Amino acid sequence: MPHPHGRRFAVQADDTQEPHVQAPRTTPREDGPRRDGVTRIVIVGAGFAGHRTARALSRTLAKERVEIVLLNPTDYFLYLPLLPQVAAGILEPRRVTVSLVHTLPRVRLVLGEATQVDLAGHRVHYTDPEGTRGELAYDRLVLAVGSVNKLLPVPGVSEYAHGFRGLPEALYLRDHVVRQVELAGAAPHAEECVARCTFVVVGAGYTGTEVAAQGKIFTDDLHAQMSRPKEPFGPAWRSPDTRPRWLLLDIAPRVLPELDRRLSETADRVLRARGVEVRTGTSIKEATPDGVLLDDGEFVPTRTLVWCVGVRPDPLVADLGLSVDRGRLRVTAELNVPGHPEVFACGDAAAVPDLTRPLPPGDDGDGTGYELTPMTAQHATRQGDVAADNVAASLGYGTARAYRHHDLGFAVDLGGVQAAANPLGVPLSGPLAGAVTRGYHLAAMPGNRIRVAADWLLEAALPRQAVQLGLVSSWSVPLDTSSPEVARLPGRSGE
Repeated sequence: MPHPHGRRFAVQADDTQEPHVQAPRTTPREDGPRRDGVTRIVIVGAGFAGHRTARALSRTLAKERVEIVLLNPTDYFLYLPLLPQVAAGILEPRRVTVSLVHTLPRVRLVLGEATQVDLAGHRVHYTDPEGTRGELAYDRLVLAVGSVNKLLPVPGVSEYAHGFRGLPEALYLRDHVVRQVELAGAAPHAEECVARCTFVVVGAGYTGTEVAAQGKIFTDDLHAQMSRPKEPFGPAWRSPDTRPRWLLLDIAPRVLPELDRRLSETADRVLRARGVEVRTGTSIKEATPDGVLLDDGEFVPTRTLVWCVGVRPDPLVADLGLSVDRGRLRVTAELNVPGHPEVFACGDAAAVPDLTRPLPPGDDGDGTGYELTPMTAQHATRQGDVAADNVAASLGYGTARAYRHHDLGFAVDLGGVQAAANPLGVPLSGPLAGAVTRGYHLAAMPGNRIRVAADWLLEAALPRQAVQLGLVSSWSVPLDTSSPEVARLPGRSGE
């Protein structure tokens, strides 16, 4: 990852260079001995799949001599679908973070990031938040390491773009957007004002669409609040050309290309009516400190580039030396890793055959005869339940079963009262879809439901607070990272 000296997207003077501190202590630490006769299950990752696996196992094996250990870089489960609302100032960060200790009382939490899996020795090596190395022995292993930002070989993207996979990136984006609007108000020239008020989102899938939809409302509110004084903040502030501008780009022919066309058309209609410039069949050719060059030759001056082109499995998967399919760890329908009966995998990192979607006759695909399950929270959550059942079955408790799930529908929050949803295949739009979408999120969250609902009520009644907290710097949330859930620490840029 190139060092972001002089980065224009991070405009604070002290925000562009990583401070130097003494390197942390890295003395290896051996995991403590297990109690006699106790089986240890290690779960790596506490996303949708890992959290559900741990919760289900802790209930199924509550009275057995089994130790369940959850290895995760943070002490919380992150409810990713609501992250755009954090970036838009609707929800406070803690609302979308659910305590692992509180929701998994019978699971031992080990803070750390897995760095290597010794399949022969049945051990997981990790590094804790202070840089100390450790290792965990296991009898059963569940890999639920999730995914990270998908990268494309576009010049300048790794230097000037930011992803949207973790809480640090959402906090950075919220501060950055507020800062750009405030600096635009004091800009001496119209060109600078326009660039600072222009926001480019690449990728019109779930995340990109929601970021653009929520972001446009957020910046319009900021612009309206700053325009109330009689005198303008800067010479160019009152010009109609300097109103916040959001561009949503995707090489696909329509927004939300993975969803039903009716949902796609609803989202497209809402975005355009709100003022978002939706450009399908378009992407960027190069990112620079002053803007982005589109593949049609147009140069868009901007200080903000949000990269939402998709995800890829955690790099740990590639380091295992096992068979993969499109970067995901190949597993059976029972979520077991072939050749390793003690290892299971689920979620975004696993190539799970979708038994509800057989391939057409004559199309062997990956040799399983089925398509792979999409990398969505809906599948990850339900795979966690199956993984828990099958791990327990491998220990003699219950019977193993194959993963099979029919989609129950999708929901996309478009900000305000607008949404697009198709619960059980019934297409909905407008306020009804908005109510269904928020109801679904409250039901799906493993905690914090009352707090989230309270924030939604306050957001409907009161203006949003637009302040810069300055908690996350640009250099601490690089696009090319194996840990988007953790802000990079000073002195550890080589990790």
